[in-house]
Amino acid sequence: MTKKNKIAAVAASAALVAVGGGAAYAYWSTTGSGSGGAAAGTTSPITINVTVAPGVAPGSPVNINYTATNPNTSSTPVTLAKPVVTTSNANCLPGWFVATAPTGTATVAGNAVKTDLGNGTLTLNDDTAVDQNACKNATITVTVASN
Repeated sequence: MTKKNKIAAVAASAALVAVGGGAAYAYWSTTGSGSGGAAAGTTSPITINVTVAPGVAPGSPVNINYTATNPNTSSTPVTLAKPVVTTSNANCLPGWFVATAPTGTATVAGNAVKTDLGNGTLTLNDDTAVDQNACKNATITVTVASN
């Protein structure tokens, strides 16, 4: 092979590679779909703590302090329902008492205790027509839930 033929052969090979090499590819085409999911987190109930000052007597209201504990990671709004009064003595009637709770909604941060949820009062109504001595030394319990 002469030098001229070698150059022509190399040029022809290069041309074939350039033309054929550029077309020598393949690809896959497809379509598809997918989905994924995750379980939503759950929440634990908040705890409302009720602290009633001692010494309730007819016509003399005492202070009730409300706090809330939020064990969840996110903040939660708290609105207190109407308090319910119970007594340890069946002759000391819960209907003789009036308990109040703060109104409105407070936000309790996640994993926190809100000590300033608010205050209310507990009053033993002074009913002069009824003997209320059964309430002496009785345990008066105030329970409240959040809405």
